[in-house]
Amino acid sequence: MGLTEILGKKYKLESSDNFDEYMKALGVGLVTRKMGGAVSPVVDLQKEGDEYTFNSNSTFKNIVLKFKPGVEFDQDTPDGRKVSAVITVDGNTLHEVQKNADGTTTTIDRTFTPEECKMVMSIGDITATRIYKIQA
Repeated sequence: MGLTEILGKKYKLESSDNFDEYMKALGVGLVTRKMGGAVSPVVDLQKEGDEYTFNSNSTFKNIVLKFKPGVEFDQDTPDGRKVSAVITVDGNTLHEVQKNADGTTTTIDRTFTPEECKMVMSIGDITATRIYKIQA
């Protein structure tokens, strides 16, 4: 399966595992971690020409990532970091590598199916998994 089947579909956060530990490893402060952990974002993926747009909307913050696969871009993360990122497309997975200002690397894999989007985020030896379910 490729990404075309899921373009424009909305997925809402249903479960989150180890997200607070992941945010701690990123250096995110307590208040932001509490707010980030309390909301249930809705995500979707759009495509226009050769450019993708990944949206994540919540009561806390709305994030829009516009990218061309394999092309580096500057990104402001939801927790306020400025990173250099590259997103590649592998079948139905968006593989993102973020280079942080302190030299560390964060990876985020977003794997889409018609039923869900599974997001696996890693920094160092800390991994968090968030599952988003399709909205009717």
